[in-house]
Order: sequence, then C-alpha cells, then structure tokens
Amino acid sequence: MRIGELSRRSGVPVPTIKYYLREGLLPAGELTSPNQAHYGAGHERRLRLIRALLDVGGLSLASIGEVLEVMDDPEQPVHKVLGIAADGVTPAGGEEAGPELEEAREEVAELLLRRGWHADERGSAAESLAGVLAALRRAGHSGYIALLDVYADAAEPLARADLDYVQRRVAREDLVESVVVGTVLGEAMFGALRRLAHIDVSYRRFESPQNLSGPVDPEGPHAMEEGAGGGGAGDAGAGGGVEAGG
Repeated sequence: MRIGELSRRSGVPVPTIKYYLREGLLPAGELTSPNQAHYGAGHERRLRLIRALLDVGGLSLASIGEVLEVMDDPEQPVHKVLGIAADGVTPAGGEEAGPELEEAREEVAELLLRRGWHADERGSAAESLAGVLAALRRAGHSGYIALLDVYADAAEPLARADLDYVQRRVAREDLVESVVVGTVLGEAMFGALRRLAHIDVSYRRFESPQNLSGPVDPEGPHAMEEGAGGGGAGDAGAGGGVEAGG
C-alpha cells in the first residue's frame, strides 16, 4: 500500500508518518520508484503500537524510540526489553539526596529482600519507589508506608499474569511486542481499574444510604448489619477517604 492508504488504515496523518520515518521509529518502505514507497501490514502494526504507547501509555517519543530499538535487535534478551519498557513508564526520581531518601532506599532494599524479589535495589523502579516513600514521609503521611506489603501482594499476581500472557507468544516479534504492550498499557489499565475501585469503595463507605445515618465501618455495610445486634460497629473514622471524582 502507498503512504496515503497506510494513513487511512492506521488513522495516523501522512505528515506524522513521514516524521516517524525520519526519526527511525518506523522502518522505511520498499521503494517502487525514486519518490514512491510501498508499505505493508508490518508498518501498519508498528504505527498502531507507536500510537498506543504515545497516546495511552504516555511514553515520550524518545522513550518509544529506545523501546523500539531494543525490540528490533534480535540479540537483545526479552528481559532487557521489559526493563527498557518499564523505564519508560517509571517516573524519574525527583527527590533530593538526604537522610529521608536514604532511609527510603533502605526500606525498599528490605522490601526486596523480605519478598525475595530479584530486582536491582538501585534500579529505576526501586529509586522511583524510594522517592515516593520519602515524599510520603515529608508530607506527613508516613503511615501509608505500612501498606507497602499490601501493594506488593497485589503486584505479584499482576506481574505473573502479565508474563503468562507474554509466554503464550511463540514468534520473537510477537513476544517482545506483548512484553512492551503488557508493561506500558498494562500499567495504564491497572491505574484506571484502581481509580474505578476507589470510586466504588468511596461510594460504599461515604455515600451509600446504609452509611449516611451512622458510623462508617471499614468492612462495609454488610458487616454493619451483622454487627447491629452487638452494640454497633465501633469508631471506624472516616478521615482517609479517596474522593470519587478522580
């Protein structure tokens, strides 16, 4: 197909396709004349991947370029592809060096050791987590750090599901693309699901009719009903709710 047809089928404007070609994000087409090139299904597939990583995954074009470069190198192990893709969605650490950050780094190292995770304690993901812990402590919410293992318990089955999906692929091209999609778009999918769950839990605790006339029970309205005959639900405190409007 010509570039106009590629644009129509992929939904990417022709000037944008030409830009991706100049930047090396999209491989050149097969020349059929000095100023005409033929493009195939692989070009359409690559364009859709680029747009998904850019529009949904939130990666920069520079990060996408790094990911695609590793993807296209058959000598690169799949584990490295996953690492490069993960780096693209990991916020850069913005915390200044100091006692709080060092303490947070120690907590991250202890977490990795405690859970037996084979990850670099000074890698980008660990540094990002350390920055979050330091920021929580500085904001006066160090109690949130106690939830680290709760978050880790949720992360482990998600990581296994991601890699189970990847391992169903046979061809290397399909495998490495699924690694990138699962890492980048899976991050976006989980973030959206977490926000939806926040909205639901917030409604059930703070807005549902069962909870409007009495104290809030962290176990939900059913637990309140079960405990109604035994003197009430106790003092649960409503101070840590997540707003439902996010």
